[in-house]
Amino acid sequence: MSVRVVVADDQEIVRTGLSMILDAQPGIEVIGEAADGRQAVEVAERLRPDVCLFDVRMPVMDGIEATRRLAGPAVADPLAVVVITTFDLDEYVYAALRAGARGFLLKDAGPALLAQAVHAAANGDALIAPSVTTRLLSAFADAAPAAAPRQPVEPLTEREEQVLHAVARGRTNGEIAHDFFISLSTVKTHIASLMAKLGARNRVEVAMWAYETQRVRPGG
Repeated sequence: MSVRVVVADDQEIVRTGLSMILDAQPGIEVIGEAADGRQAVEVAERLRPDVCLFDVRMPVMDGIEATRRLAGPAVADPLAVVVITTFDLDEYVYAALRAGARGFLLKDAGPALLAQAVHAAANGDALIAPSVTTRLLSAFADAAPAAAPRQPVEPLTEREEQVLHAVARGRTNGEIAHDFFISLSTVKTHIASLMAKLGARNRVEVAMWAYETQRVRPGG
């Protein structure tokens, strides 16, 4: 069964290009498009796609607010949103992750990475562009509000700390399983435990917490 996707970007040539790339990938079908954030929310709420692929900067309503309305903490049945943007818009990407986005890519991501991100989001995983994961999350952890980071409801185990570091560096479930010689189901169990202990809604928030608490540092 194909992953159903809604694409939103205010530039028609970009929107059309993304849709064509995704439609050409096995197991992916673009079922709707939108030219601004408000239209993106309306289309997504009507079609209930498996994944929404949103640009950050759009007219009428930006991609951050659109993400919050579809995937934010107040949403009872959130949709999976992946943000696609350019590296010089880091602050917008960070805000989008705060709003509930499951991951992000750069607009120069190739077809293979784009398809991988869509499939990951549809499977409850997340893919953050590996080239910017550490630079983005660590930079904005430094710029985060001075409020003390929330503490886990229970101490993390040694293995959970290891998985936390891997998630924060953008490693996928498959890569973590390979790195630690454990099964995929065991990785998912550890990540679910981390989310429960940290009060995180997804693995992106787990990664952000790792940087905010300085458990993971740039280049560390």
